Amino acid sequence: MSDPTVLLLHGPNLNLLGEREPEIYGTATLDDHVAAARSAAGAAGLTLEHLQSNAESDLVDAIQGARGRCAAIVINPGALTHYAWSLHDALAAYDGVVIELHLSNPNAREAWRHTSVVSPVATGTIVGLGGHGYVLAIEAVRRLLG
Repeated sequence: MSDPTVLLLHGPNLNLLGEREPEIYGTATLDDHVAAARSAAGAAGLTLEHLQSNAESDLVDAIQGARGRCAAIVINPGALTHYAWSLHDALAAYDGVVIELHLSNPNAREAWRHTSVVSPVATGTIVGLGGHGYVLAIEAVRRLLG
């Protein structure tokens, strides 16, 4: 029997981590964050798949493709967090654990960032803990899966 699979998703502009606004998002690259999540997943007996896309439809397709196949989704939707109802609907139709993840704390930033359309369909949310949030998200998945 294979290890349960966790799908790690990243939305628009997160491919620029390490270069984009390091005072907010830090200097670690997307590859650094994925490597940390992959290491934590391996230690937890989980398999990690990863996708970053600047296209909302790619993320919806990935979420739909995870149905019945992946035990959990960890998603950092980037700016799509605040208006992408298609992500909300796709996640609502997904029957596994969903962890919403943000490097910064959107609630401590501009008012338009205070609303998440993902939070209502997430099992839990991790915000504002920088790259450590990836390890915490994988640990949360491990515990929730039992």
